[in-house]
Amino acid sequence: MSDVKSGFSIERQGIDLRFRAAALESREWLAPNYVRVRLTGTELAGFTSLGADDHMRLFFAAGPTSSVDELRASPSREYTPLAWGENWLDVEFAVHGDEGVGAPWAATAPVGSFIGVGGPRGSAVLTGEPGSWLLVGDETAIPAIRRFASMIPSGAPARIVIEVVSESDQLAVDAPVAVEWLHRGDAPAGSALISFVEGLVETDAVGEDPFVFIAAEQSIVRPGRALLARWGVDAANAVVKGYWKRGTAEYHAPH
Repeated sequence: MSDVKSGFSIERQGIDLRFRAAALESREWLAPNYVRVRLTGTELAGFTSLGADDHMRLFFAAGPTSSVDELRASPSREYTPLAWGENWLDVEFAVHGDEGVGAPWAATAPVGSFIGVGGPRGSAVLTGEPGSWLLVGDETAIPAIRRFASMIPSGAPARIVIEVVSESDQLAVDAPVAVEWLHRGDAPAGSALISFVEGLVETDAVGEDPFVFIAAEQSIVRPGRALLARWGVDAANAVVKGYWKRGTAEYHAPH
């Protein structure tokens, strides 16, 4: 890797924390185990998400709440906002069985069901222009990968690699390069990505001054950080996260 100063950086920016009430307007199944839902409500006015890797918290209350405290006491999980407008917000969910709280709600909640939205409370904003891109993740990282992919200039060196269970779980991703899909089958989540990341050597670098994004089950973090070291990438200019942790439903990626 070149020692030339990077042409981009990741800057932390705060956002005033707000809690909003919304309702399920519609759902669209993008793959057998992957669903996009649209939330709507007047309180979504002013919603913003400055960073592609942002997290907001969704509160799955049984019905409308009378206070923020009551809302925050409801079961909740963190997700990446995908797209939004004046009174709507799109969110995507990986659905495997009836595990957890959010995915079953996204798959089966009646249209009109109440949901609370908290945050984002801060963003890590990619500023400047990377010389090249490596985006790696499992199905939980697809919304963030979608948002980062939309930032890649046409013709820029880039590689996008996503792990899913099988070919039936592949879905359309709007990106300037073809997505490489890894199928883990019955193996533990993250295993195919770990093999891929561990197999990358310095000469596999996508190009000079790369932005590296790696997010999946927590076990990806150590090999992801080792890759940064092999490629000589400044960890401050990369994102390596465990988006979830096997056997820990309440775990969420650090901001």
